[in-house]
Amino acid sequence: MTKDKVIGWIGTGLMGKPMVKHLLQAGYNVNIQNRTKSKAAELIELGCTWYDTPAEVAINSDIVVTIIGSPLDVEECYFGQEGLFTGIKPGTILIDMTTTKPSLAIKIAEIARTHGAQFIDAPVSGGEVGAINGTLSIMIGGDKSVSDAVLPLFETFGKNIVFQGPSGSGQHTKMCNQITIAGTLIGVCEGLIYGLKAGLNLTTMLESISKGAAGCWSLDVLAPKIVRGDYSPGFSVDNFVKDLRIALEEADAMNLSLPGLALVKQLYTSIQAMGKGSSGNQALYLALEKLSAMDKK
Repeated sequence: MTKDKVIGWIGTGLMGKPMVKHLLQAGYNVNIQNRTKSKAAELIELGCTWYDTPAEVAINSDIVVTIIGSPLDVEECYFGQEGLFTGIKPGTILIDMTTTKPSLAIKIAEIARTHGAQFIDAPVSGGEVGAINGTLSIMIGGDKSVSDAVLPLFETFGKNIVFQGPSGSGQHTKMCNQITIAGTLIGVCEGLIYGLKAGLNLTTMLESISKGAAGCWSLDVLAPKIVRGDYSPGFSVDNFVKDLRIALEEADAMNLSLPGLALVKQLYTSIQAMGKGSSGNQALYLALEKLSAMDKK
């Protein structure tokens, strides 16, 4: 893929904005659209071209990337009255990097083919830190030849880029990622609660366990934030609940019981009830801390 291809980008939020910055730094021309134009102001100043609707982005772009909110947002972006499919040209490559339903990815791929276009689902992991540092993990479903064609684009903001299989496979892989993070975070938070109660210096404790068998991304990135009392979002509770809901629905469709995931989802719902839905997903600590305090009474 050459840099004369114009990139359309829809979604300039916590993840999308730094990803677009990497594209600009690499020399790509980027058209952008976002639900709230003010959130795209910095990118417009950096040289991106703004369009008011997804349809206009599609008309003026060779490749269109979406990274937005919920499955409903994705459906509206692709199938709405001013959606991508109302302006798409034959030969366009569509890439959805939102974490959404595997079944929706399959549906978009099927409709794209009827327009003479191609589609891949490519959700990411690594949070805002990974987007800023250009180290995201990218999980790809769809046609391998399309994945190979857009690899240079992915390499501007990703490091671990893996083709998983046919349409929907990227989204299924992201569900595996979220399920694993959900379970891991319970251990991280309870380890910190235990360490605090035992009178340990939590920073010193983390120096030991993060380099042993317990080592993981959540220990390296989220645990120090919890110790500092920093619950700012690299990935919000609201978004995580959305992902866990999708994972549970997909598991139910496959007749799978995932009790650990169901428990974590309940805990995160309680965080939303505490008014902390916009906090980072490390706010799981707050729910477990509250339960721990209740146990003492």
